[in-house]
This record gives sequence, structure tokens and C-alpha cells, in this order.
Amino acid sequence: MQKKIKLNAKVSTLQLGQRLDQALKELFPNYSRSCLKTWILNQYVSVNGVIVDKAKKKVSGGELISIDAEIKERIFWDSKEIPLNIVYEDDEILLINKPSKLVVHPGPGHYDDTIMNAMLYHFPESACIPRAGIVHRLDKDTTGLMVIAKTISAHNYLLKNLRKREIIREYEAIVTGQIITSGKVDAPIGRHIRKRTHMAVNSMGKPAITHYSIIKNFRNHTWLRLQLETGRTHQIRVHMSHITHPIVGDPIYSGRPHLPKGSSEVFMAALSAFNRQALHATMLRMNHPISGIAMEWHTELPIDMIELINAIQTDTEKFKH
Repeated sequence: MQKKIKLNAKVSTLQLGQRLDQALKELFPNYSRSCLKTWILNQYVSVNGVIVDKAKKKVSGGELISIDAEIKERIFWDSKEIPLNIVYEDDEILLINKPSKLVVHPGPGHYDDTIMNAMLYHFPESACIPRAGIVHRLDKDTTGLMVIAKTISAHNYLLKNLRKREIIREYEAIVTGQIITSGKVDAPIGRHIRKRTHMAVNSMGKPAITHYSIIKNFRNHTWLRLQLETGRTHQIRVHMSHITHPIVGDPIYSGRPHLPKGSSEVFMAALSAFNRQALHATMLRMNHPISGIAMEWHTELPIDMIELINAIQTDTEKFKH
């Protein structure tokens, strides 16, 4: 599949002596230098109406640049009109509230129905940003806030700040059992030694730290607020299972549904019917990549988690009397 890109700009006199690919990077910051260099070599770039094919050509300032390019996308990176629930957007970043069942990256069984495919449709220029600007992920059935870069500079900034742990992410979850005090799990996570698609606490894994605090206790469940200090695959799910308080509905790490003794058939049906991990990314805090202004976003719990909490609350109240 081919996607056409048409761009025009004028070289500034302040760019005198720059290489053409360097000058283009400043004129078109939404595209990577490697992407722009490839366009030059493929003769998609003209300077004052003359096609050039040398990235190291020097500019003098004042030249008119035209780019008439085509991007050949891999099949599993096709664009597709998938709605995005946009919480915030500017020229540099995009915040979305991800629903359940929506995969972040293309892969086996999900070649054209992911957030990446949606980004390529709604923001075609993201084709030249690594992973279409996606810098972190949520599991398919985890809901909530994700930040996505719309430019290369924002992409680099977000990656750097994620590594420096300067982007704060908070989650809410419903876990099995009563947790009495707040705390943290400090346990390395790596691939499961037998089930290669699963993760596990593993002494040979990467460091992983999850902080948790109690929002509310129920008869046999706890509503938690969690904050990631690191960002390992399935981290919260693995850590909660590790301390024997797996997330309700987790199809991988919770085992069989834990049904409290004496529960009504209505409550047991509601608990058994919750078919995803009860985990939602509720808050994201960071400094803006350009302005440096501290920004913070919040989202409410999705309806299915609210209904689950209500069912657990009703069960708890029944046994108070």
C-alpha cells in the first residue's frame, strides 16, 4: 500500500551551510532524519524545482523545498479508521483513553485493528515516527490513559523521560483478598521459564517495582491504587499474583475465579462474567516535551469496573448484617 506525502517549505537564511538532510529535519520536524534522507536518495525532494539525490548537498538559505513522496507500508502497518477516545491533543502529543479489547501494536491475529493502525489513519505523518509515536503500551484488556508522540522530538523526549521514571502513571485495580496495609512489590520480572508468552517473577529478570495503596476493602476483595516505578510487561498483573492477590478477571495470572463462601448466585455470576483483568490506567503526569509545563490527566473508571465494584459492595454489605 502506498501513501502519498506532499510537503513544501522555504530554507531559512539561518540554515546557511547545513546539509540538505539536516535542513529538512529542521523544516519538517514531524519526520525522522533517516526518513527524509531516504526520500532524498529516492529523488522525492526538489530544491528550487530541481530534483536532488544527495543528502550531503549544502543549502545556502532561501531555497524552496518540495517533497512529493510515497511511503510503502508493511501490510500489518496499514492505516485503518478506528475511533480514538482523545483526552488531550496538541502539536506534539496525544492522550487517549484506551478501551478494553483494543490492541496497541500489530501482531499475529491483529494486523490492522490496533492503536498503531488508528494512528496511521488519523495522523498519516506518524508513519515516519518509530511505532507511529507509541512509546508505552497497555495490555489488550487493560483500559485507560496512554500518551503518544506526534513528532520525532516528542517521541525522543517521552522515551527518555520514561527511562528516567519522570512520567508518572497510576492505575486502579480490584484484587482478590483483603490487603491490610499499603506497600510495594520489589521483585524482578522476566519471561516464564516454560510459558514463553507469560511473564513471571524471576531472579534473572529485570528490576520491577510497583507501589500500591488501599482505596477500599471489601469482604473478599480490595480496591487498589497502584503506581509504577518501572514499566515491565504485565508488571502489575504479575506482581499482584506474586503476593497472592491476583487481579480479578485476569485470564493468565489469577487462576480460577475466587468465589467467596455464602455469596449469592447473582454475585457469583457477576464475578464469573467479568472477562478481563480489572485494571485501569487512571492518571498520567508529565512535563510537556516543548513547554516543560507540568501536566496531569485523569480518567474515570469504565462502566464494567464500576458495575463490578457495585456488585462486590452489595455482597459485602449483605454480610455486615
